[in-house]
Amino acid sequence: MFWTDEGEGEEVSQGYAAKPWLRAYPDEVSPTLTVEDVALYDLLRQAADRYGDATATVFYGARLSYRQVYDQARRVAGGLINLGVKKGDRVAIMLPNCPQAVIAYYGALMAGAVVVQVNPLYMPRELRHQVGDSGARVMIAIDLAYPKVSQLTLEHVVYTGLQDYMPAPMRWIAPLKLKPPRISYRKGVMPWSALLAAPPITAPVPVTPAEDLALLQYTGATTGLPKGCMLTHRNLVANVMQTEAWLYRARRGPDLVTLAALPFFHVYGMTTLMNFTIRMGGTMVLQPKFEPREAMKLIQKYRPSIFPGAPTMYVGINHLPDVNRYRLDSIEACISGAAPLPVEVQTTFERLTGGRLVEGYGLTEASPVTHANPIWGRRKEGSIGLPWPETECRIVDPETGEDVPVGEVGELLVRGPQVMKGYWNQPQATAEALRDGWLHTGDMARMDEEGYFYIADRKKDLIIAGGFNIYPREVEEVLYLHRGIKEAAVIGVPHEYRGETVKAYIVPKEGYTLDPGEIMEFCRQHLAAYKIPRIIEFREELPKSIVGKVLRRVLLEEEQNRKEVG
Repeated sequence: MFWTDEGEGEEVSQGYAAKPWLRAYPDEVSPTLTVEDVALYDLLRQAADRYGDATATVFYGARLSYRQVYDQARRVAGGLINLGVKKGDRVAIMLPNCPQAVIAYYGALMAGAVVVQVNPLYMPRELRHQVGDSGARVMIAIDLAYPKVSQLTLEHVVYTGLQDYMPAPMRWIAPLKLKPPRISYRKGVMPWSALLAAPPITAPVPVTPAEDLALLQYTGATTGLPKGCMLTHRNLVANVMQTEAWLYRARRGPDLVTLAALPFFHVYGMTTLMNFTIRMGGTMVLQPKFEPREAMKLIQKYRPSIFPGAPTMYVGINHLPDVNRYRLDSIEACISGAAPLPVEVQTTFERLTGGRLVEGYGLTEASPVTHANPIWGRRKEGSIGLPWPETECRIVDPETGEDVPVGEVGELLVRGPQVMKGYWNQPQATAEALRDGWLHTGDMARMDEEGYFYIADRKKDLIIAGGFNIYPREVEEVLYLHRGIKEAAVIGVPHEYRGETVKAYIVPKEGYTLDPGEIMEFCRQHLAAYKIPRIIEFREELPKSIVGKVLRRVLLEEEQNRKEVG
């Protein structure tokens, strides 16, 4: 926001409306983007037409071509239609990263269904909510989840196992290690092979990309029960095209290899890995569960150039004691999301690989990416970067809704083709989140004069101690500067006099012994006195989501439980 001398505090709404971030774009990135009017499933069809014999997926060494993936997806579509699935019906997919996850996803879309991505680690209570809320009648699930899924009310369940797409002899050995449960196949319960036995559909069910839903993606539930974000075909195609524009040096066709360690059932992995790689006709090296050493082996063997991830993935790689044994120089570009990226993690990973690791930002409601630092351009430490093409942003006072001056902290609002249609069956929540076309993110942020954005924290994570506002991320960034700290998380806990005080949870690096006094003294060198953690708890690990996001809400719940017990 720029200010005039005319009148008292009269504002000229140019600060955010002028989109200063466009001046910081690399020359190769166009500020405008025309979203193709195509269905999401057309991405796979186009890839099969252009790169039919090229490898689409690598899974434990077994390869599937684009033609094979497309053919099997059409068979899944036919099988689902035979089960009674009609346009608009919800089909739940509960799979880790494996070829079936890709095939089932695109097959369900071709059948006209709305995909509901389900985390395989969910417990029965969580599953019942998501299945019940979405109204899904059909689920495609990993066989290992049979004990949980069998407790749900579904018309049809299709089970598949990781071993189904492994090469011989792993296909025969894997069940001995994985020990999948014995599944009682009966009416309404069938194996993956039965779904694939259906004739392939000749043409997918037509959709209107801007109106018809492709996905119900449930939020991470930082508060209350998860809400289903209604994402259209256009929303998801738009975000894939925005990813393509930002990764302008990425190769196309067989020359592009990506490491798919982020789970596809999370919207970040779904967009920046699965859908993006298919859009480009590249090869996905699938990792069902991220494990740092296994990831290193995959990088060395298959030489991927693109590796989107979460900060904890890069932390895990950085701290492998023999990481220098592996050849990692194929890595060219990584966008880190799901959680703040500490500067120390970024610099260490770049030193190990020679590639570029930049921080981005997004949320489920935006398919998910809205911002990222330029990969091959100017980036700023601690910044989430620039809004992506066709994405508008404002910073507003959360109480008044008015734009705050450039440089000041307020709530981040975004608008663009990737923003959701609304929340499933929740008109009130939709009205609160989407106002006048703007998505209210709930995140506190600021924009500098060059158009780079910085996340302070979520509104609900804000700590107010003695009348001072403290943003946990700022304190965490300082803690990560300490040579003996591997991971850190900060929350506010009740305090008799200050209202709240700062508590830090710290995971020391291997071989380091830390004490609270040392940590406090270190923080004193970098933070105002009121921001210094007054309580420090050392742990072997921090609670995390499946994509590695530290779950502050779990730490807050633990503190609340302690208070109640005490």
